[in-house]
Amino acid sequence: MDKSEAQFDETISKAAELVKNARSLIITAGAGMGVDSGLPDFRGDSGFWQAYPLYEKLGINFVEMATPRHFQDDPEFGWGFYGHRSELYRKTVPHEGFSILRNWIERFAFDSFVVTSNVDGQFQKAAFPEDRIVEVHGSIHFLQCQSPCTHEIWENDVSFEIDLETMRSKNLPRCSSCLEPSRPNVLMFNDWWWLPVRTNKQQKRFEAFISTCKKPLLVLELGAGTSVPTIRHAGETLGRRHDATVIRINPREAQIPGPHLSIDSSAAIALKKIEYLLSQV
Repeated sequence: MDKSEAQFDETISKAAELVKNARSLIITAGAGMGVDSGLPDFRGDSGFWQAYPLYEKLGINFVEMATPRHFQDDPEFGWGFYGHRSELYRKTVPHEGFSILRNWIERFAFDSFVVTSNVDGQFQKAAFPEDRIVEVHGSIHFLQCQSPCTHEIWENDVSFEIDLETMRSKNLPRCSSCLEPSRPNVLMFNDWWWLPVRTNKQQKRFEAFISTCKKPLLVLELGAGTSVPTIRHAGETLGRRHDATVIRINPREAQIPGPHLSIDSSAAIALKKIEYLLSQV
């Protein structure tokens, strides 16, 4: 065993001890958590274009595609991207790491909450309680009026048919009030029209949890990079304000100052390794 392998094993061992000794657990998750389930990696233009080659031909990157203006100017094109993602997320099976986390919550009787910037609904699909999740950027599985003419948010139950040659949707969901095409209830770039009503209710439940959760408090940060640093900031803030220990798990940019712990690994691999040690107890 070389030095790097020994250091990695030692870090995994420390992480297992932190899990075992915690009384409350906050799971914070970024895009890397979904990538482990086989979802596309939009990190950088090359990753986005590999998943959607047509956009490279059109010279459109992820930031330019993930904007609300497409739903106003050309809703079939806007829903080509978000409709395709809606169908993809519905078909995706959450990886084994989700069930490992859920089992820890039950085994160690954790007070627990999930904070995620992902809009894919994978935690709900993996049977985490709806009232213990904050989706800070909203969810693709909910819709709103693009204007918006109303503050209503409703479930996205539309089956999208996408022309993959043009990335245009053949069908459009519409607002029942104004009958204009609706949009996902997702916070996009340069977005002044997102309705945070649902997320705000989730956030209030999370704040109530924080005020009463048992200590020691452990924050397990999974797959959160620096390009959209919302989740990394959330974990670091919890560490400072609530005397929590943070375990940052990411194959890139895993560094975090002590006394917190960094693990250079994908979420799925690290969780399996920690679970192996915990199962030996």
